[in-house]
Amino acid sequence: MTRLMVGFTFLWAFLDKTFGLGFATPPEGAWLNGGSPTAGFLGGSIEGGNPFADVWSVFLSINPLTDVLFMLGLLGVGLAFMLGIGTRVAAVSAAAMHTLMYLAAFPMSTNPLYDTHLLLAVAVLAMAGLAAGDHIGLGRQWSRLVRGNRFLI
Repeated sequence: MTRLMVGFTFLWAFLDKTFGLGFATPPEGAWLNGGSPTAGFLGGSIEGGNPFADVWSVFLSINPLTDVLFMLGLLGVGLAFMLGIGTRVAAVSAAAMHTLMYLAAFPMSTNPLYDTHLLLAVAVLAMAGLAAGDHIGLGRQWSRLVRGNRFLI
């Protein structure tokens, strides 16, 4: 169930940022309407005194590539977790994305050590180790299909 919830979180973020469904992204800020899914978050990190501001400036300097990679990550992780296929690759990708979001939000305003981004990074890695895609998903069938390529499981 946790795998499905994490998958839906990523898939929903992709849909909301793409179409501007009015939850986290207003319609005028939708990616399809020319909005940038990453510029606001990373720009706020740079202005907020983030110790990694130079790194986020590099990501912003290569936009729209940053937007495309971020959105592909959201879609790929969301679909993989929802279907239960490729959960190892998805888990590593999700953990990397959550860790980068944690670092972009640093320093924390509510907890000096960690936030939910790091908690979810650890949780998705645990799901990969527990073969979470085999339960209520297509993980077993996927494993047979990609036999010999264990990194794709």
